[in-house]
Amino acid sequence: MNAVPRLSLNQETIKQWSLPELAEGCVKAGVTGVGLWREPVQKYGVEAAARLIRDAGLTVTSLCRGGFFTATDPGERAAALADNRAAIDEAATLGTDTLVLVSGGLPSGSRDLFAARERIADALGELGPYAAERGVRLAIEPLHPMYASDRCVVSTLAQALDLAERFPADQVGVVVDTYHLWWDDTVAAQIARAGAGGRIAAFQLADWITPLPEGVLLGRGQLGDGAVDFRWFREQVDATGFDGPIEVEIFNPDLWARDGAEVLAEVADRYRALVL
Repeated sequence: MNAVPRLSLNQETIKQWSLPELAEGCVKAGVTGVGLWREPVQKYGVEAAARLIRDAGLTVTSLCRGGFFTATDPGERAAALADNRAAIDEAATLGTDTLVLVSGGLPSGSRDLFAARERIADALGELGPYAAERGVRLAIEPLHPMYASDRCVVSTLAQALDLAERFPADQVGVVVDTYHLWWDDTVAAQIARAGAGGRIAAFQLADWITPLPEGVLLGRGQLGDGAVDFRWFREQVDATGFDGPIEVEIFNPDLWARDGAEVLAEVADRYRALVL
């Protein structure tokens, strides 16, 4: 089948597939890139996964996830840094230059967002050179504000860039994810800012559906089922000169309950109709 231009499939979109099924399904569908997650890759074996994806002729466009830098306990901070160094090594083995970061929420009992963000900056300063030496860039993903308390105190692209720009662009970039950023009326200017600084490390798509399902973490919508103007986002990102992969990352139990090949065909059809 002809390749679908720039489309990358994040493996969580079709979570029901094993890694071999993911590789085979993408090849059959003409999808040339995959975004991987650490847990299933570790279970399969990092080096074995790298061989599998490489032998299939696919590119690993990102690895998720590192981060969770906001702990105040010294032991927890040391453990987080060690885990992130391992994630960087895994990304390098898989051949991807992008490690996506979910930066971490407020520590228990804290209400200090500013201090939490400074701890993220401290971690980036420590990990950035280690990552760059291995050909990996740390990619800060801003998450929708509803996640600020427990998962990510970086809620806007501006906040992500304020952190990233403290460090060389080859060490720290940002993720433009439509699910998290579609609501922000400053996002066009911030995408332009990110592009001008060479900071766009990944571009990800998922739709925002309402009412949100119970358990918002798993409430991302299939392309076209919600409020996001995907073509507008793609045009904003393209205008910066970014021509990298466009990764569809949807967490949705309804998709996971369906046949994987059917889901991927639907993703590809909607991508062609709504994104290109």
